[in-house]
Amino acid sequence: MRIQRVTSFFSCLVVLPLIALGPNAHGESTAAPTLKVDAAASRTPISPDIYGIANYGLDAEFAEEIEVGNVRWGGDGATRYNWRVDSSNSGFDWYFMGGSGATSAPKPGASPDLMVDTYKAANAHALITIPIIPYVNKSYALSCSFPLSEYGAQTSTNPHAFPVIDGVRQTCGNSIASEGSKQLHDKNILANHIPNTTALQEAWVQHLVSKFGAAAAGGVKYYQLDNEPSGWSNTHRDIQPSTPTYPTIVKLGQEYAAAVKRADGSALILGPSDFTLGGWLGNPGEQNGLWAGEYYLQQMADYEKTHHVRLVDYFDEHYYFDTSTPKAQLASTRTLWDPTYNGGTWVEEDEFHGPMQLIPRFKKWISSYYPGTKLSISEYSIDSGQKSIVDAIAEMDVLGIFGREQLDFANMWEPPAPTDPIAYSFRMFRNYDGKGHQFGNTSISAVSSNQALLSVYAAQRTGDDAVTILVINKTASAIKSKIELANLSLPPAAAVYVYSAAHMKSIEHSSNVAIDARTLTYTFPGYSAVMFVIQP
Repeated sequence: MRIQRVTSFFSCLVVLPLIALGPNAHGESTAAPTLKVDAAASRTPISPDIYGIANYGLDAEFAEEIEVGNVRWGGDGATRYNWRVDSSNSGFDWYFMGGSGATSAPKPGASPDLMVDTYKAANAHALITIPIIPYVNKSYALSCSFPLSEYGAQTSTNPHAFPVIDGVRQTCGNSIASEGSKQLHDKNILANHIPNTTALQEAWVQHLVSKFGAAAAGGVKYYQLDNEPSGWSNTHRDIQPSTPTYPTIVKLGQEYAAAVKRADGSALILGPSDFTLGGWLGNPGEQNGLWAGEYYLQQMADYEKTHHVRLVDYFDEHYYFDTSTPKAQLASTRTLWDPTYNGGTWVEEDEFHGPMQLIPRFKKWISSYYPGTKLSISEYSIDSGQKSIVDAIAEMDVLGIFGREQLDFANMWEPPAPTDPIAYSFRMFRNYDGKGHQFGNTSISAVSSNQALLSVYAAQRTGDDAVTILVINKTASAIKSKIELANLSLPPAAAVYVYSAAHMKSIEHSSNVAIDARTLTYTFPGYSAVMFVIQP
C-alpha cells in the first residue's frame, strides 16, 4: 500500500452516514433467500493463515485472543529497510524521511525481531518483507532525500522532524517543487542509501534463523519479495524514478528468493506482492503477451524447470475493496468470486472484459502457468474507517469467502483496536464465545439463493465435529429465513451468537433456536451476523 503511517488520519476525514441507506437501500427485494447447508458436500480445508493482520499497532492480547493466523512486517516502509541499522525510508508516504532517529546504534534487525517475539504467544506465523529494490537506507540517523536547503521550496514540508545534516537543521520537502509543481530528482542517492545486495538480505535471513530457528523448526515461516514493485517509481521515486519492467521484477525476485532459500531452505516465499488493479497487469508487450501476474508465474516455473528449485511458493497480490459507500462496500466482496458481478473498475471494463472473479481468476493463472503454487492476498482492506456495523459485516463476508474459496493466505492491512467493529469480525471466526471456540476448519457447502441479501458460510470443526453456520444480513431490514440442513446428525436446537448494531461491543449469546424437520428458522436483524453452532 502506498500510504502507511497516515492511512488512519485520512480515513477520519470522510464521514458517510449509514442513515442514508435506510430499508431496502440496495434496491433489491427483501424476499427471504433460500439457505441450504450440506455437511457432505464441498468439503475443503480452511487455512488458518487467512486470518492474518499486519503488525503495525496490532494489540498483542487481542492477537492472542483470536489466535491471529499470521502477522506481517511489510508495507511501503519495509521496501528500503536495512536490517543492519534497523531503519528504513518512508518515501513519498512521508517526506522521504530516512533513519530511526536513535541516539545510539540500534541492534541489527531489532524491530522485526520484536515483532516475532511479540506475537509468539498468539502462535502467529511471521511474514517478513525482503527488500529487492536496488537501494536501501544507509543509517539510523535521521535524513531526508529533498531538503529545502538543496532542492528549494516544495509544495509541502515535514512539520515534525528536522534532521541535522552537516551541522545544519534541515526542513524536508515532498519532492514536488513549489514553482511549476515539477517533480524533483535525487541528485545523490548514495548520500542516504547503500546498494542493496543478495548478500545483505541472505545475512538477514541467517540472523533470523539463528535467533528463532529455521521455518521448519518454528522460526520465521514466510518471506515476501518486497512490496508493490510496480509502484516504486511513485513511492520510492528518489531511488527508483522509472517504473521497473516485469522482466526486471522477475529477475530481482529470482535473485533474492534464491538468497532466502540458501539461508533457510524450509522458508516459504511470496511474490510479486503488487498493488491493486494496475500492478497485476504490467505491459503485455514486454511479458510474452501476458498480464504481469501470468508472466511472473510463467517465469518462476521456467526457473524451477532449469534449476530444479522452487523459488516462489505463493502467488501473492494486494487488493483494496470499494468502500466509497456502505452499499458499494457490501457489494464489493462479490468481486472476489462472483461470475455475475462486475464491480465497474477500469480493469474489469477495459482489460478483463467482465467480472473480476479475483480468486478464481488468480487460481486459473496458477493452474495455467505454475501448478502447485498457493494463492495469497497479503494486503487487503475493506475498512471504510467509519467504525461501523457495515465495516464489521463486510469484513466477515470477506473472511467467509476466503475460507469457502480456498484462499491459502491473507493479511488485513489496518489493525483494528480490540473494541473496533472489525475486531469482532475476527472474533466471530476465531473466538465467538470468548472461550476459544472457532468457526470450523473444514468448509462445507453453504448456499444462498441471493447472496447480495443474505450470505451464508458453514464449516465443521475438528475435535468435536460441531458445525458452524454464519449468516450475514447485508440489508438494513430484518429478514426471516429458513436454513435447510442436510447430512448432519442434528440435536434439538442450535446455539446462537449475534453481532449487530444493537450491541457493537460484544457478540451476544442469544437463546437457542429449535431445529425442526431438518430446518432452522430465524429472523436476521438488519446489518447483522449470526452464528449458529450445531453440536452433534
